[in-house]
Amino acid sequence: MHFLIPAAGMGKRMGSDRNKLLLTLHGKPLLAWTLLAAEASGSIDWIGIMGQPEDFEAIEEIIASVNPAKPVRLIQGGKTRQESVYNGLQALPDNAERVLIHDGARCLATPALFDRCADALANCTGLIAAIPVKDTIKIVDDGGWIRDTPDRAYLWAAQTPQGFHVPTLKECHEKGRLSGWEVTDDAALFEKCGFPVKIVEGEETNLKITTPVDLAIAEYIIARRSEEGIVKIGD
Repeated sequence: MHFLIPAAGMGKRMGSDRNKLLLTLHGKPLLAWTLLAAEASGSIDWIGIMGQPEDFEAIEEIIASVNPAKPVRLIQGGKTRQESVYNGLQALPDNAERVLIHDGARCLATPALFDRCADALANCTGLIAAIPVKDTIKIVDDGGWIRDTPDRAYLWAAQTPQGFHVPTLKECHEKGRLSGWEVTDDAALFEKCGFPVKIVEGEETNLKITTPVDLAIAEYIIARRSEEGIVKIGD
């Protein structure tokens, strides 16, 4: 299974002046935790990281610190996540048939989640990890008035990884570029092109590190996993 990590963004909502994936969590950069999970996955055998050239040196140091046994390729990212994934798809080996795409900011995803998605991708052309929505959701207009309350039984919060048949996803990205579509995840491109996308149960702890509060929650989760012997911290 091929694995792409978009890691070319900045940490504006984190209040950081640099790529937030270079921020540390229990002594390791966020990107290192994502790499460690990918390395521990039994399904993943090739990893690509899309970053900005100014971060390449730091990312290379992170790769060296993890010292993965699997090949890792550093790929230049784009101005948006969509452009970064497009670049990553072009850099895949010619024999790549299926790919998992996982945001580096979701550094708490487990190897078991990656393996579960990889297994499910053997029987479909597109999928996303997601969890059922717990809160009541309101649809609100520009003036702040509630217009609808959708049934949360049908609502799922999208996560990553998202997995796809590589030739089909490349086709969707090309169509998106020609049509000027701007989307926030690859599943949206699949949907716009009329392809089905399957839900795979995600993980409650697979949060996206976006704000300082998220980082504090992640610190707690990693500490608990360390106590349970699931991960190691401090080395």
